Formats: sequence, C-alpha cells, structure tokens
Amino acid sequence: MKKYPHTDLVILAGGQARRMNGVNKLLQTFDDQIQLLKIYNTFKDQVGKIWINSHRDSGLYQQIIPDIQCYADDQAGFLGPLMGMKSAWAHVQADYVLFIPCDVTYIPNKVIQTLHETLLQDQHAMMSYVNINGDALYPFCLMKRTSCTVLQQHLQEKQLSLNKCRKDLHAQVAYFRKHRLFFHSINSLDELQQYKQLNYLT
Repeated sequence: MKKYPHTDLVILAGGQARRMNGVNKLLQTFDDQIQLLKIYNTFKDQVGKIWINSHRDSGLYQQIIPDIQCYADDQAGFLGPLMGMKSAWAHVQADYVLFIPCDVTYIPNKVIQTLHETLLQDQHAMMSYVNINGDALYPFCLMKRTSCTVLQQHLQEKQLSLNKCRKDLHAQVAYFRKHRLFFHSINSLDELQQYKQLNYLT
C-alpha cells in the first residue's frame, strides 16, 4: 500500500536521439520488452496518470497503451529535460511528478516511496533525484509543482542544465545500489549492443 501523495509519472522522451541515429529509444527493447511497456508496467499501479513528453509517435504510443497521455515541449528546439519538465506542469494536475528518462535500464524498487521520503528531509526541497552506484541521474527525479517557477527562471536565462538547477531547487539525493550495473542508461546504438551482450553473458 502506497504511503505518499498522489503522483503522476512523466516519461522524458523529447530528445533527438542523435547518438541513436534518430531511433526512438522508448520503442526499443533493452531487456525483454520495449522500454515504454517496461516503464508503464512498473508504475501503472503506483501513480495516477502516465504521460510521455515527446515530439513524435504519440499515435504509436497510444496504439500500444490507449490511456497514455502525451505532450510536447512548450517551446520547440530540443532544449533538453529542463524544458520537458517545465512543460509538464501545464498538463499534469497532480502536485507531484516522477520524471523518468526513456533510456533507463534499471528502476529501483520502491523508488517513488524513497524519493518522497527523501524530499521530506528538507522543508524547502522541490526535487529529489536518483543516484545509482555513485552516478547521479538528475532527470530520474521527483518534483513538486513549486519547482515550475525555478525551472522557468533558468530557462528564461537560457540555463538548460538540470544539474545547475539543483541548488535553487534544494534538491535532495536518494541513493541506490545495484550489483553489476554496467549501464544505468543507454545513449547510443553501441551501448545498446554492449548492454544486450552483457545481459546475455550474465
């Protein structure tokens, strides 16, 4: 039974996937099912609505999962996860959103519960994010609606780094460990091939 406030999920899939030769990572199979279904099936009973931040393939997503919600960035130009996160608050009604990159390989158990608990460590915190094996995954994070003002300010200043927003968001870190995790996310076709080979060997 969940013990945290109503939370929506946003899958961040708004990039150009240049290092994947334009291939849509959310529709790739990293493990035993396509990423969209892996993420959806993990969280469907833990969150309210599930959204995809993407500039393409919304019809295809909805063929796979009819009740999935989609939205594009408020501003064109592929400005990164910061823009996708800021844009979310114009669509999502929940006051908390779990953001997850479309290319994550490992989703920790009880990640939403843990991020909510981590957020409570500082009364000023508007963000808590995942750190796996010492690697910070800033876009894999929980945000409060109040974060929107901070994100908007950084975007207006053409500051697009989520890492550089952390201080203003009073971001808290949730630490996770995973044995033999070689890739916490997939950024190229070469990495995807290596990841599949390592999974096969182990």
